[in-house]
Amino acid sequence: MVYLVGAGPGDPGLITVKGADCIGRADVVIYDYLASPTLLAHVGSHAEMIYVGKKGGDHTLPQTGINALIVEKASQGKVVARLKGGDPFIFGRGGEEAEVLIAAGIPFEVVPGVTAAIGASAYAGIPLTHRDYTSDVAFVTGHEDPTKAESSIDWSALATGIGTLVFFMGVKNLPSIAANLVANGRPADTPVAVIRWGTTPKQKTVTGTLDSIVEIVRSAGIKAPAIIIVGGVVNLRKTMQWFEQRPLLGRRIVVTRAREQASGLVHRLAELGADCIQCPTIKVVPPSDWRPVDRAIDTLDHYDWVIFTSVNGVDCFFERLFERKLDTRALGHVRTATIGPATAQRLKAWGIVSDIIPKHYRAESVVEAFAATSVKGKAILLPRAKEARSVLPDELARMGARLDEVTVYETRQVEGGATELVDCLAAGTVDMVTFTSSSTVKNFHRLLPADRIDALMQGVSVASIGPITSQTAQALGFTVAIEAETYTIPGLVHAIVSNPV
Repeated sequence: MVYLVGAGPGDPGLITVKGADCIGRADVVIYDYLASPTLLAHVGSHAEMIYVGKKGGDHTLPQTGINALIVEKASQGKVVARLKGGDPFIFGRGGEEAEVLIAAGIPFEVVPGVTAAIGASAYAGIPLTHRDYTSDVAFVTGHEDPTKAESSIDWSALATGIGTLVFFMGVKNLPSIAANLVANGRPADTPVAVIRWGTTPKQKTVTGTLDSIVEIVRSAGIKAPAIIIVGGVVNLRKTMQWFEQRPLLGRRIVVTRAREQASGLVHRLAELGADCIQCPTIKVVPPSDWRPVDRAIDTLDHYDWVIFTSVNGVDCFFERLFERKLDTRALGHVRTATIGPATAQRLKAWGIVSDIIPKHYRAESVVEAFAATSVKGKAILLPRAKEARSVLPDELARMGARLDEVTVYETRQVEGGATELVDCLAAGTVDMVTFTSSSTVKNFHRLLPADRIDALMQGVSVASIGPITSQTAQALGFTVAIEAETYTIPGLVHAIVSNPV
């Protein structure tokens, strides 16, 4: 089976539910240049991924080769997802691929996608039809088959017979398109918009008229891939544009958080227009020795308090608790404290409401919160990361508590990914790096060549989730430009938006 899947125009959120399902079930995914790399997250771990992109005339594999590859993989009994930018049957050559599959006797399905004409125009704030402007629209290729003897485009009909015209792949031929329309009766002052990289953080839109747009596009440096829209509806962009108003549009931000936890930060930044590069510098792994944790679990009735300092600490502790055939009832007599609302929320998800949540989200604040509660002689369990800061246990011990600190998880440096990160930094395409913990700082620092760190970080802003993380960053030579006042992911995002550096 072959699925010809429309990947949409760029925003990975525009993939259809069926399209994502087909990608996930495929044994082989064959994808092109305009299909968002983020969509590959839907690919199953067993699947083979093959890039066959075509960029500006530079073909990784010609269409005939792509056709043969699809047939070859399907003939091996594999489920193939052919992932194509936009919609397969709108200037996507999906019809040609379907014909080849029919000839080979291979079953196929077509999964429609959001075509670039619809996606890019919507994200630019241009409705293709509007009852006050036009009731008809035409999609036209701006790049006809070069082997054709003559153009099949009826310029006179297009120029005077259709309200809104959308040209695909037409930037190189824009002078000819504008001239042909005017020569065949379209007024020279007809509004025109050219949208590059529509629906992505790199989206850029310029507007003009048929007699001015060529020079405007040239001055703005607009190149492929781009969509050209001709018609009065372009004027509606003046009030309807929304996507390009996002505060972080076009800013490229590196997210160094562990991949399992990065989605929340990536989603928030992307919603604000940022182009996020996921470069997890750490991963969360089980402790090398569970015995101290198991001993604590076996003697939970001896403890008065359990203090959780992170979401990871909560999850890892309770997962181990459940593995040992116990549940939250084992903590029924115990009081709890957490650092930060995210940790408290995660604890609540396991069925326990935290007794203490300090006003500020760091270890020192937990100590302050306990000032009004006598812990002298109390047994406190502290399940947390290996090599965590000693402030909390030291201060609680001074207050007379009997403390058992156990390691429920460790953070390890992520191997790989350094080459792509360094290449992006060297090319000057990164605007910001975010740090959400001291461990992300340390491991990010280790990923960079020691003799190039200053040069690579030139012009790159650093955003930190809080003062402890900032101290670690500064100690390693990074200049922290942004620090969250509230030491949470929402607080970090708010600080980034509020401090345009």
